[in-house]
Amino acid sequence: MIEEDLLIKQLKNAQTQEKAFRDLMSQYKERLYWHIRKIVISHDDTDDVLQNTFVKVYRNINKFNAESKLYSWMYRIATNESITFINKRAKQNTIGIDEMHLQLVNNLEADIYFDGTEIQLQLQKAIATLPQKQQLVFNMKYFDDMKYQEISEVLETSVGALKASYHHAVKKIETLLKQS
Repeated sequence: MIEEDLLIKQLKNAQTQEKAFRDLMSQYKERLYWHIRKIVISHDDTDDVLQNTFVKVYRNINKFNAESKLYSWMYRIATNESITFINKRAKQNTIGIDEMHLQLVNNLEADIYFDGTEIQLQLQKAIATLPQKQQLVFNMKYFDDMKYQEISEVLETSVGALKASYHHAVKKIETLLKQS
């Protein structure tokens, strides 16, 4: 794994940019894939959003000012791309975002790339009922094991607000899982 400061320098240097970008992709592709997958649910849609994310990273790397960590910046791009995708898909289907998310989770059972158990499916359905911000916070904290400070950099929200969102999300999920 290449040290972040060196990778950023290589990404911003025209002579080393291409190789550095390949290194960046190999280093972060899997983590970003699963982050996006938790938001857009479908494997095929995730691949599309991941590709869009890396295109944006490549096009905007010179604007990256290192105020946050590189992966936090990329997670923010991936999150925004995922939300844009969901919003666009909901608008195309003339339904609300929450309804769109529930539809995606309900399609999860038919997804050949989903090999989860019944409880994992129930958990995904419970997460889908949360407001979008709570979904994001819960996924990053619970599944990605990110620290609140890191999530704060990605979502550009205070740590206190994130802790409250996570707490509310956990309570709602617990309640829903007990009911099913």
